[in-house]
Amino acid sequence: MVAKKKETAEKAPKAEEKKTAKKAPVKKAAAKETKAAVKTVVEKKVSKTAKKSLDELKDVVKEAEAPKTEETRSEVKAEAKPAEPRQPKKDKFGRSQAVGKKKDAIARVYLKLGKGKITINDRDLKDYFPRPVLQMIINQPFVVTAREGQYDVVCTAVGGGLSGQAYALRHGISRALDLFEPDLHTALKKAGFLTRDSRVVERKKPGLSKARKRFQFSKR
Repeated sequence: MVAKKKETAEKAPKAEEKKTAKKAPVKKAAAKETKAAVKTVVEKKVSKTAKKSLDELKDVVKEAEAPKTEETRSEVKAEAKPAEPRQPKKDKFGRSQAVGKKKDAIARVYLKLGKGKITINDRDLKDYFPRPVLQMIINQPFVVTAREGQYDVVCTAVGGGLSGQAYALRHGISRALDLFEPDLHTALKKAGFLTRDSRVVERKKPGLSKARKRFQFSKR
């Protein structure tokens, strides 16, 4: 009896091992089949989208390579309209006004047709700027555009020194000329009179006498 029990006990785990061995490959095969089916579906979708994109690219290339006829050229010209020329900007008194800046100086300029008279803060140019160099700087926009003696300028200058105000006036006059006669834009731009000079004084640093200047150092 004892021998029979031992035989049945040895047979039982062997039977269980056989059952699990039979079930495992069946499950693995089913999983492989599902993965293969999913792959085929995905590949089909990807191939369809790729074909569509390729067809679209081919159409675009054909259109680009196709010789343009007169009709297509006329259509392109009609679509690309030339930019409208700039119109002069004037107020009701026939003046163009602009603001010029340099360092801390600000100049508001009013420009109109005249005999070339320039007044700054209700004073004549030569009285306000006695230095010939500063007078030359202010007249530079008229010299570059060949408009000397054709415009009257009335302006107010605030802040900064005489040199900064002179450059601010030049900037303001150039901008006002650009508004009064837009055709002069290229000449003024090439000369660099329309761009605001952004250079300003560097701030003082702690421990230094100025922005970069140091106090005298003595070792003993």
